Amino acid sequence: MDESSVYTNGKYLDRNETWHAEDSPWKAEQIYKMMVKNGLQPRVIDEVGCGVGVILKELSRKPSLLNSTFRGLDISPQAIEMAQVDRKENIEFVCGDITRERDRHVDILLAIDVFEHVPDYWGFLAACRTAAKYKMYHIPLDINVSSVLRDTSDKFRAKLGHIHLFSAASALSTLRDTGHEILDVKYTNGAISLFRHHPSLKRGVSNIPRGLLGMLSVPWAARIFGGYSLLVLTT
Repeated sequence: MDESSVYTNGKYLDRNETWHAEDSPWKAEQIYKMMVKNGLQPRVIDEVGCGVGVILKELSRKPSLLNSTFRGLDISPQAIEMAQVDRKENIEFVCGDITRERDRHVDILLAIDVFEHVPDYWGFLAACRTAAKYKMYHIPLDINVSSVLRDTSDKFRAKLGHIHLFSAASALSTLRDTGHEILDVKYTNGAISLFRHHPSLKRGVSNIPRGLLGMLSVPWAARIFGGYSLLVLTT
């Protein structure tokens, strides 16, 4: 069965009732900080794999983006239907596939926790590369010492739909190999920053050594304990 069908037939929504919307304000803040750091003031912003659209709705409230226009694209009709609720006039949501688009080119394209879900992620990234001047990717770093020892790949696939797993090195190599030029990279610590949304005893215990090592070296904390993602700005 095509892995992408779980996003169109409603099964992904059954497994993830909120479509991770509770994490989106935090993700939007990380995206906006990277835009400001790199002096980007995009007027046209697309997000591929937008889910229920909360990231774009949050970005549309940022001071330097008040006059920007936004479009969210997702292959899931259920997600797009949910995204239409409380939609502002300068935001459009479309059910579609970026690999089938040809003539649209925007200032910045966002793909936030997306290409680990895509069967042909190579073709997906090739389509993203030519769709915008700047691209920003957020990539979960599922390969780390802890995940390998605990053999958690089935959990990533069954619950989160991650059919490809990445380390920081493999994620950056994948972007370079698909023709992207990397401009900026930042580790984001969702395990600690989003703990209040996903509390558990196991995660709380894991956050202690993760946080302590992160004070010394974030890359090593990500490599050993996981819980991090990579936010990458490219051309």
